[in-house]
Amino acid sequence: MLIVQKYGGTSVGTLERIEAVAQRVIKTKNEGHDVAVIVSAMSGVTNQLIEQAEFFTKTPIGREMDVLLSSGERVTSALLAIALNAKGYAAIAFSGRGAGIVTDNFHTKARIVSIDPKSMQEALKQGKIVVVAGFQGISTAGEVTTLGRGGSDLSAVAVAGALNADLCEIYTDVDGVYTTDPRIEPKAKKLDRISYDEMLELASLGAKVLQNRSVELAKKLNVNLVTRSSFNDHEGTLITGEEKMEDAVISGIALDKNQARITIRNVEDRPGVAAEIFSALASKEINVDMIVQNIGRNGETNLGFTVPQNELETAYRVMKEVNPNPNSIIESDADIVKVSLVGVGMKSHSGIASKAFKTLADEGINIQMISTSEIKISMIVEAKYGELAVRALHKAYDLDK
Repeated sequence: MLIVQKYGGTSVGTLERIEAVAQRVIKTKNEGHDVAVIVSAMSGVTNQLIEQAEFFTKTPIGREMDVLLSSGERVTSALLAIALNAKGYAAIAFSGRGAGIVTDNFHTKARIVSIDPKSMQEALKQGKIVVVAGFQGISTAGEVTTLGRGGSDLSAVAVAGALNADLCEIYTDVDGVYTTDPRIEPKAKKLDRISYDEMLELASLGAKVLQNRSVELAKKLNVNLVTRSSFNDHEGTLITGEEKMEDAVISGIALDKNQARITIRNVEDRPGVAAEIFSALASKEINVDMIVQNIGRNGETNLGFTVPQNELETAYRVMKEVNPNPNSIIESDADIVKVSLVGVGMKSHSGIASKAFKTLADEGINIQMISTSEIKISMIVEAKYGELAVRALHKAYDLDK
């Protein structure tokens, strides 16, 4: 088998941990597998580099930041290769450029365009362990680029796809994917397996185990992912394209605290108003999530939508500028959270939504907004009720059993 392993910043946070990673890689190699390893920068290094850049300016040039930030992963890849060679196992370190990872030309948040795996394939053919610096590539213009948040996971999935690997293992500081955050609900259970679609929803809704771009790419490339801890030998969670409809109706519950709401009252109820509002928001690259519009009366209506908290101020300012009706009242609220149920079993089971609504009602929790899809129900509630809502729903759907 060809196995791609990715180790995050915590897993390679010290020289001792890099040595422990080397032992884990060696164990996989001794089991008869070919191994390619993708590594993040050592824990804290990226933040330190950002702080150093901001000593000079709070708005450093993107190109120079990519040159700076990509160095952290290169250091880790070289150290791991050195450790493996010192233990008698031939290993070779590659930068993103060396691994043939080609991206578009957007600095600090580039997207992978293609991978030429020839150098990695040749090294593997020679029996070497390939170690790749994650989070980075080379643009079509020949410039160093970084892939943005979660970029090392993205690198691992892309390399696994390019090498046609049998498995891509994502090692972190947690055992796998849980039914919800164990810090909120201690009775949360680790899932043995979950579908791409479910994991994609959970990742986009606030679950921190995997970044959603990496799950999207895994689905596109049909790469089987396993997420597990680098600090123990527990079985992790397999993320795959297979859906087991007879399994639990709900797979997980996510809590997203990075939510804010804007409500525009007395909006003129005419064709094109919503287009004006959301085109203005899109022009500022503001991500709108849930949208609710009331039935119009007397030529006016109310429109509400949610945005990430860090975009609330900009969104509010844009709404003031657009001002579709001089009589409109614009309100904002950052004291909310989004609670979401996710599960492919929703497709074939009725009564899921009504059970969720009754559960929250029994706890005295008012639902302010609702959105649904085939495998997801999301509800906006007051922030102070967020964790209570998660625990109540977790119990209602028997996820603790």
